[in-house]
Amino acid sequence: MHFISQELEDYIEQHSEKEPELLVALNKETYQKILLPRMLSGHFQGRVLSMLAKLIRPTTILEIGTYTGYSALCLCEGMQENGQLHTIDIKEELVDFQRKHFDKSPWGKQIIQYLGEATTIIPSLDLKFDLVFIDADKENYLNYFELIVPKMNKGGIILSDNVLWSGKVLEPLDKKDKSTKILLEYNLLLKNDPRVETVLLPIRDGLTVSRVL
Repeated sequence: MHFISQELEDYIEQHSEKEPELLVALNKETYQKILLPRMLSGHFQGRVLSMLAKLIRPTTILEIGTYTGYSALCLCEGMQENGQLHTIDIKEELVDFQRKHFDKSPWGKQIIQYLGEATTIIPSLDLKFDLVFIDADKENYLNYFELIVPKMNKGGIILSDNVLWSGKVLEPLDKKDKSTKILLEYNLLLKNDPRVETVLLPIRDGLTVSRVL
């Protein structure tokens, strides 16, 4: 679903920072070889993620949902020189694809991949995070949030993707549509939870920025 016209989206991209060549290549190869390439963050959202990371200057980043690694590389652009990005995905067939592109970047040795269920992996991480990006299965967003908040440094930022869910958050709820139901609950949680302050940005499919108090 396009929330603004394609022409306006094109104008926005043209007047935002240029997509780095490494990410142009990753974008192209994703569309050539990987199923559901629309899941890729893409040029504009990628530049938003990069800018936010550069403003936050995180030392430790957690990403839930690696896909082909595009968003991870965007977030690394703002990471401290000695920082690490920890990224989790359940798709074994994408691990080598991700690693190939990670190792072409300046941050290859600083990106740590995890294969498996994030709800199992997150509790095993003895780390505190400055920045978290949630972009995985929507039905676990509430679970991810509860697992993450205790592991956040004060003032840390949680980014949540797809929170507008192609506009379904405004449509009558289909009782069988668990993902939309969870996202509606999740958006309310972020608005009302006293542990965070939140702004929901109408970027692509909806991006929420939550600051841990």
